[in-house]
Amino acid sequence: MKCPRCKSPQLLPTMIEEHLPAMGCTTCNGSLVSLLYYRHWAETQKELLQSPDSKVATAVATNDTTAALTCPKCERIMMKYKVSGTVSNRLDVCGLCDEAWLDGGEWELLEALQLSHIMPAIFTDEWQSRIRREIAEESRRLILARTIGDEPLARVEEFKAWLANNEHKSEIMTYLSRG
Repeated sequence: MKCPRCKSPQLLPTMIEEHLPAMGCTTCNGSLVSLLYYRHWAETQKELLQSPDSKVATAVATNDTTAALTCPKCERIMMKYKVSGTVSNRLDVCGLCDEAWLDGGEWELLEALQLSHIMPAIFTDEWQSRIRREIAEESRRLILARTIGDEPLARVEEFKAWLANNEHKSEIMTYLSRG
């Protein structure tokens, strides 16, 4: 099998984590991961997992491929799935072969974001819809910040947070909408 990113080097057996085999590229450091092996690995790791702490994800250097990739096994176009609304990386998945391509550094990114043990969730419509909502909300927030400034935006966000938990939210919104 050839690397879907580099096109020429042969993928070689490697281990992403202990007991998690993959086929890796020595040129771009990408890895082709069988989701069957991944699910088995994740299941065996459950007992080792502790509740996620509040550590902040550190910056991780990645080589995200923006172009469409073809599956090294079946040569079909792989689907791209956004990891989160805060990073631009997308994971490539072949729905036919049930294989995921992780560009160099993306496994480390998943670990930093505490997503390495729930990777299949990223491939769901629910996850992708949530990311689209987060991106749209952040875009609206940035537009408002450019329009009214950072200090007024902070006051609006404070009011929004207060309003969200107020038992009279509907009445307050009606009052505000009538100016």
